Formats: sequence, structure tokens, C-alpha cells
Amino acid sequence: MDTLKPKGDSVVKIVSSIERLIRLGHWQAGHKLPTVRSLSDELNVNPSTVSTAYKQLRDAGVIVTKGRQGTFVTEEVDIQHTEMAVPKGLIDLASGNVDGRLLPKLNPDWLLNYNLYSGYEELGDNEQLKQLAKKQMNKHCDINAEPVLFSSTLDIMERALSQWCVAGAKILVEDPCWSPIKALAVSMRLDIIAMPIDEQGAVIPDDEVLASASAMIVTPRAHNPTGVNYSQQRWQTLAERIADKDILLLIDDYWGELSRQPAPNLKLIKNEWIYSTSLSKFLGPDFRIAMAVGNGATIKAMKNRFSLGPRWVSGLLQFLAVNAWQDMLETGLLNKAIDSYAQRREKLINELVKFGFDIWQSGEGLHVWLPVANENYAIQALAAKGWAVQQGSAFSLDKKPAIRISISNLTLEDCTLLAKDIASILTNSKSMLY
Repeated sequence: MDTLKPKGDSVVKIVSSIERLIRLGHWQAGHKLPTVRSLSDELNVNPSTVSTAYKQLRDAGVIVTKGRQGTFVTEEVDIQHTEMAVPKGLIDLASGNVDGRLLPKLNPDWLLNYNLYSGYEELGDNEQLKQLAKKQMNKHCDINAEPVLFSSTLDIMERALSQWCVAGAKILVEDPCWSPIKALAVSMRLDIIAMPIDEQGAVIPDDEVLASASAMIVTPRAHNPTGVNYSQQRWQTLAERIADKDILLLIDDYWGELSRQPAPNLKLIKNEWIYSTSLSKFLGPDFRIAMAVGNGATIKAMKNRFSLGPRWVSGLLQFLAVNAWQDMLETGLLNKAIDSYAQRREKLINELVKFGFDIWQSGEGLHVWLPVANENYAIQALAAKGWAVQQGSAFSLDKKPAIRISISNLTLEDCTLLAKDIASILTNSKSMLY
């Protein structure tokens, strides 16, 4: 039936049509897609149009190409969820979860001062939470603006992009990148342009590429998945290169409160920007609250749109977040978390360097990024030794093989043992490493 075939005369329409066929179950897991040539002939479009559409779907994990066998619908497709299930018995260095031992303990006495709201008109952004967030943003980032509360970092990105971009617009994204961004871009019919990451941050594209882009998403500190921090020089270069372009800059500083490094200098940015940070990395994912500030009209439009949908973040959740955040500051638990994450990441990197691995030594956060020649071999061999690590190609737009190692479940002693195991697996053949 024609209704079960892809339609469209543009990348955006073809992506939308294929995604719909999969979502409605007409094309199930394992279904083989038409070749680029045959679909382009059928739709009477340039083969590059179909090729670009397939690339966007591959980047989001919706389809997979298996060499000469062809292109297929991915098994158990769910473009909204990217979490990895860790096999039982393995030490979890793959999920990217935070260290539960460093999360605050909830005090029942806090609730003695809280009365459940009875009226919807009373709900909104908790003033205490806003002022604490404003104080911390001002301290770390020299931002003196009222933050707006949202449900998550991805929520902020989606709202900002929907206000600024139209379907088919190009957005600049770090490569490798936080994997939900890929799925978000596909669902919004946006075309990703990759910005390769090096040890200084994202490599800024040439002027022609910049001129074609509507928005740019950057993670200035503790970049996920590599841990890279932008150098001051790279940040200044970024600011200068986009200054005369109509680009919205989305700054995802999710690690902000846990960072040891200086915040990005927002005064250098002449474009409209949205700065966001999250509570979930230092308070835990139960505190699903993110906050954003901006220097233009987009942040106000985002707030207005939020008030028409979710309307507010749970008042009880906000109240508990204020108390937990203040408690971490007053007891020193926040500083303990900052030091603990930094020590373990630095320890693992130093141990890997001892074995001759050419690995980025700067940065911070939960992750260490290790390029390898054979990703599946590295993952399987480490699993045989009891370690579960994440495949790097899940984060890479160009699918370069690597492994991402999350340090939250490691002790300092584990770091030494893990480095030895990695070395025993990968240094037997120098060709295994880039």
C-alpha cells in the first residue's frame, strides 16, 4: 500500500514520514529500508536528500546501517530514551549515574514548615529557590538575573529551539555530544551540523557553515561524554566567530555547581543566549529541576509557553530542593562531592597515562573518554573482567569508536585496577589505539 511507503520531497518530510511509519508500527524492528537510490527514484528527489534523511535517523538511533546488508529499523526503537541497561554482576561505569553516597539526606523536620497548597493560583516558582539559584549563578557566572524554572535541561533546550528555529533549520552540536540532543533534533525536524571536540572545546566551523546555522548548543564545563572544559581562548574564539551571525547560543552548564573551573564569560557573547544549569547532578535525579536565564526575548517566550503546558514545577519538590541545597552548602557536603568526583576522575586518567594512553587530561565531571579502534571488542573484554562501560559511538555523530567510562561507582583503588585491565586488553596491540 502507498500509505506504508515513505513520502516527501525534502529531508524534513522524509524523516517525518519514516519516523511515523515506525511509530505507528507499520515498519517494525528489523524492517529493511529501501536503498538510497531506489527511494530517491521513487520520490523523485536527489539521492543526497535521502542520504541526509537516513543520516539524521541513524544519528538518533532510529535506524542502523549494516554494511552491504542494508539499512534496518533499529531493534526496540525508542527515540525518547537513551539509558543503558547494565548487566547484573558488572560494576556500572556505563549509565552515567551520580554517586548516591554524595547526595543529601532528606530531613523529615523540613516538612514541618511546609503546608500543601490548596489553590492553583498560589503555585509557581519558589522565591527562596529562585534567590538561592540567583545567588549561586551570580557567584559562579557573574549572572545577575532572575532564573526561570523548568523540568529539565532537555526541556529547556526543546523550548528554546522551538521558539527560535523552524523545521529544517540547522543547529550546531558538539561531536561527540550528549545523546538525547540527537533524538531531540530529529523529533523537531532540525538538521545537526557537527562541531568536533578537542581538548580545548568545540572546533568552531568556518563562516559559511556558521552563517547557515540557527542555533548552537555548547557544554562549557564537564562536557558529556568527554569531560572537556572549554579553554578561555576557545570560548573567546567562539564568541568572536558568531558575533555577527544570527545564532542563538544554548549554554548547557549542567555541572555548574560541582565545577572547580571558572564559568564561561557570558559578557563576551554578543548574540542572544540561554544559560541553563540543573539540580539533578548534585541533589540527584529525583530533583528534576533545571533553571535558565537569558539576555533576550526568547527566555520570556519560553516561560510563557511553559505556563500554558506544565504551568509550574511541583511546589513540594521546589521546597525540598531549597532545603537540600542549603543543607549541602552548610554541611560541606557539596564541597565533598566536588572533591570526590575530581579526585576519582584525575586518578583514573593518571593511571591510564602511566600505561601510555594518549588521553585528554584536562576537564572534569563524571566521564573519561577513551578512543579505541574496536569498540565492541573493548566493551566485551572489559565486561569479561567485570566492568560495564558505554559505547562511544552512541554519542558520536560520525560514529568514531570509543568508550565512555563513568567514575561515580569507582573507588580510588578501583581506578588503579581498572586502568590495569584496560591496559591488558588494549595495549597488546598498538593498533588498537588511535
